[in-house]
Amino acid sequence: MFTITQFTKGAMLALSMAAIIPGIANSQSVKKGIKNIVLVHGAFADGSSWAKVIPFLQSKGYHVFAVQNPLSSLENDVAATKRAIAAMNGPVLLVGHSWAGVVITEAGNDPNVKGLLYVDAFAPNDNQSMTDVAKDFPPAHGNTAVQVSPAGFLSLSLKGINEDFVQDLPEAERNVIFATQGEWGAGCPTAKVSTASWKNKPTWFIIGTEDHMINPDLLRAEAKRMNATTIEIKTSHVPMLSQPKKVADFIISAAQKL
Repeated sequence: MFTITQFTKGAMLALSMAAIIPGIANSQSVKKGIKNIVLVHGAFADGSSWAKVIPFLQSKGYHVFAVQNPLSSLENDVAATKRAIAAMNGPVLLVGHSWAGVVITEAGNDPNVKGLLYVDAFAPNDNQSMTDVAKDFPPAHGNTAVQVSPAGFLSLSLKGINEDFVQDLPEAERNVIFATQGEWGAGCPTAKVSTASWKNKPTWFIIGTEDHMINPDLLRAEAKRMNATTIEIKTSHVPMLSQPKKVADFIISAAQKL
């Protein structure tokens, strides 16, 4: 049985590590641009989807916060993201993956957000939803792997994880992603943003050319509409896990320009 004593010791160790690791990770200081980066995960994921990128950013002196979205509604995800922005106490580069592109498009209206970076993400216009943005493009194959629970939440099958979500990762990592995926509220795809923050803030975009969850041509059209600084990487829908250094380097290049 797990005892209070064990919990206390575990908690103390975790707090000690939290105190030590940032000092090591942030041994460098940011020389130009902004130093605060907020990372927002998408559907069928959690904050650990940024786990490979965070050490690269911290080693260069950046203050990083990975939001844990509830994935229950656009409103709730935006609220969680805005709490993270407020906690940074300064200007922020806001980074969103997949569904989180919708989230940062809304949350990015916060005055502390100085730039937006989209990673294989949806980027709606004013009064648009994710579904609205995607309607003019053929759906990606991964949509066939989405399952709906009796409670009204969406998840991906193991087959979908393996073949369409992170098909370029080793099997052991794919299994962990399947086990840790966040259930996504079924109303999220049709939830509309109010004002698209990318209209008046600098934007960057990463496109995974082997994305099976979002049509890469849709991603290209979004990036062009935003006049975003864009790179393409030969990767699945989750380049933060398959090509973390390339993603981190691009995030750093964006932060340096703000």
